Formats: sequence, structure tokens, C-alpha cells
Amino acid sequence: MTKHFFGDTAVLLGRSLRHISRSPDTIITTAVMPIAMMLMFVYVFGGAINTGVDSYVNYLLPGILLITVASGIAYTAFRLFTDMKSGIFERFQSMPTARSSVLWAHVLTSLVANLISLAVVVLVALLMGFRSGAGVLSWLAVAGILILFTLALTWLAVIPGLSAKSVEGASAFSYPLIFLPFLSSAFVPTATMPGPLRVFAEHQPVTSIVNALRDLFTQQPVGADIWIALAWCVGLLVVAYVFAMNTYRRKIS
Repeated sequence: MTKHFFGDTAVLLGRSLRHISRSPDTIITTAVMPIAMMLMFVYVFGGAINTGVDSYVNYLLPGILLITVASGIAYTAFRLFTDMKSGIFERFQSMPTARSSVLWAHVLTSLVANLISLAVVVLVALLMGFRSGAGVLSWLAVAGILILFTLALTWLAVIPGLSAKSVEGASAFSYPLIFLPFLSSAFVPTATMPGPLRVFAEHQPVTSIVNALRDLFTQQPVGADIWIALAWCVGLLVVAYVFAMNTYRRKIS
């Protein structure tokens, strides 16, 4: 059964990746908005924002990376919605394929596409002056957190992708996720925010994830932030996976 699942997932992943390769504009579009934000904040607002660091792009990049992921998962919901409406799920169910392999293929496709977008954003940040003295282990930790975050949001995207009534509804859920980093430490220190907003910003998941990534990039002690970030990512991943699989079972039953 396990071999059957992995084989089916690999075949369906190849199908999804071929679709991505034929329309690279989705990856480009995913990267364009975060890059535009990064350019605007660094070159327009950066001089007026005091973050206590010499290079604002160094401070900004972790939040931009999370926005890149939040933008990219909207396409996962869109692709799932399109497959649901085209009847491809019913055709797969009539074949001897593992049921969950269809969803895992979409999720892994999202992971690959988002990792490419993240690499593009990092390259642009390097051109803008981003520098990090982080070693190999720190970069691996950054990659691990971003992969967990991408998987968590992707499984979250599966839910509207399966249950939305329109293509707009399938992808619109990502808008609050894109906005959430603005209410965190991603762009400015939370200490500069007014009372109630500061409390929210300091206790929402993006702040812990951003702080952990920033500390890893700058070789600072990560402290509790990395464990809080991992707890948020893993917790959201588990909850989203359970709800996504329940939604999938109801849809194909």
C-alpha cells in the first residue's frame, strides 16, 4: 500500500509539475509582488524607518519570504478548484490510485513552486545588498522553517480549493495571510506599535517565525522564538491536514 501511494504520488506530481513548467508565469507572478514590496519598502520607506540595524533589506527579508509563500499558495487553491470542476478527481477515483496521492501531488507541487519563488526573491535581495554571515546549519534551519511554513499554508489552501464555490473564493482566502506580516515584526519593531496592536503583533505566529529567521540570518541566539515558530508551523500543519483530508473525503464520498 505504501509503495502504491508513493508511486501514484510521483506520477501525479509529474503531471502537476508539467503544468507548472508550461505556465511559468504563475511562479513569476508569485515572486513579482513580494519583490515589488521589497523594492518599495527599502528604497522608498527604508530611510524613514528606524529598525536599529544598518541595512533595512536585512531586516525586511524574512517577512518578505513569508509573504512570498502566502502569495504562492493561492495558486494551489486555484489548481485544486480547477481540477475539482473539471471532473479529474472523479476520473482518478475510478482508477486504482491511492486516494490521498492526488492531494499530496498538489501539495508537493506547491512546495516546489514556492521554493523556486523564494530562491528568486533571495537572489533579488542579494542584488539589493542583503548579506548574511549565516553558516550552512543556519541556512538549513531557515530552509526547514520555510518548508514547514509552506506545507502548513498549502494544506490550509487545500480546504478552500476543495470547497469554494467560485475561483475567486478559492484564492481570496490568501489575502488575510498576505496582510498578516504587516501586523508583525516583519517591517518595523513591535515596540513602535500602539498598545493593543503591539500585544497582537507580539503573540501572532508571523512575529515568532520572522524573528527566528532574522536571528538565523544574523547569527544571533535564536532563544525561544525558534521553538515557538516551529510549534506554530507544526500545529497549523497538523490541524490544516486533518481538516483538508476530512473535506476531501466528504467531497469524493
